[in-house]
Amino acid sequence: MRRLIALATAALIVIGLGLLSAYGNRSSCGGPCPTPLAEGSDQFWFYHRDLGPSGSITVRLTSMTGTVTYPPRPGLVPWAKTGIIVKDGVRPGSSYAALMLTGAHGVRFQHGFEHDVAGGDGNWLRLTRSGDTITGAQSTDGKQWHTVGTATLSGLPETAQVGLFATSPGALTVLRNGTEQTRFTQAVGVFDNVTPSSAPWRSEPVGEMNMTDWEKHHHASGAVSQDGVITVSGTGDIGPLSDQGVLTVRSLMLGLPIALIILLVLGARPRWRFLPLAFAAFATGLVAVGVTVAAGFAVLHAHHIPVQPLSPLTGARVIIGLAVALALSAVLAQGLSRWTRRPWLGSVIAVALVCVPYLLTALPLLPDAVASWLLRLTPAAGFAVQQTLVEYPQVVANYAPSAGYFPLPWWGGLAVLAAYAGVVVGLSKIKA
Repeated sequence: MRRLIALATAALIVIGLGLLSAYGNRSSCGGPCPTPLAEGSDQFWFYHRDLGPSGSITVRLTSMTGTVTYPPRPGLVPWAKTGIIVKDGVRPGSSYAALMLTGAHGVRFQHGFEHDVAGGDGNWLRLTRSGDTITGAQSTDGKQWHTVGTATLSGLPETAQVGLFATSPGALTVLRNGTEQTRFTQAVGVFDNVTPSSAPWRSEPVGEMNMTDWEKHHHASGAVSQDGVITVSGTGDIGPLSDQGVLTVRSLMLGLPIALIILLVLGARPRWRFLPLAFAAFATGLVAVGVTVAAGFAVLHAHHIPVQPLSPLTGARVIIGLAVALALSAVLAQGLSRWTRRPWLGSVIAVALVCVPYLLTALPLLPDAVASWLLRLTPAAGFAVQQTLVEYPQVVANYAPSAGYFPLPWWGGLAVLAAYAGVVVGLSKIKA
């Protein structure tokens, strides 16, 4: 009976603290907060015209400058972007292919929000459409062209939009306590030799623009055409979703460390057999995490809180994976108890090996490098199964364990935990 009470307590702590966290989150947007696009970030200023089933646009990018606030100073963040783009209309999230100059990473050909190809030297840029195929090329003189990349945009309409764009993601600063600060930035691209130049052009934002004080009172995002020179200013980003400002599954797992300690202490008690213990811990984790994720996300959606889009497959992986990690941790504790022949010592070692590294790395208490190595070398690596964030080279973010980024993939972390449990169980059987 005591074991059932302990298991139920562990589950209720995970569920209770998770739902308390969800109910405590309220929208600060004066209404529903904007829902993140499932496709990725898609915000830029667009100076564009129609493009039929075949055709091209050629430009020379004469300069790229920018501003970082506050206080305002000239500068470009590494992934500020300005260049040319073919897009399925002006709806955020629609398919695109773009050739651009970036703040610190040279010329890039990007498409599909995740695909990124590096280019070479040359400030002449060209995009060519042939049906659903878009080819990006660059040149140093406008005569000799080098292909940077090719993309197939399935379902691109007969009349797409092509034109010039500018965008610039926020400048991220991570303080010593792990708090993230993002400053507004703006990029400005100046183009000439735009070919063709005679078609009717339209100027408008993709996504929300000109909402900040800097844009309202100092320099609005937009496009200006004068004497064959076009200047485009914009802010935002085109690319993978950075997940900044959204809640994830891990945000609801506040009770997981407490439940883990209960299971480690319970698992170290004598008279447990390994398989019944593993099943009991797995079932407890499955119910606790499953209810917390399902109910917690429902509450967050009801409160209009932005949450990370989660596919059914990823959600199932997180729920089942955490249940497996809790089961392996309990088995590890029982193995340590048998190996040391002292249940209290086994539970202490288990907590030190599993729970302490997990807690130290969940908070910004250690240098990022130290935290990453702890999550590679200790059994706490197994809790990488709850990671739903993806690290992208072309997105600046706080890729630290305290921000939800584990150094190992979910299967790699689980393998480390399983290896610890297997070795300890083997040693306990040899000693017995």
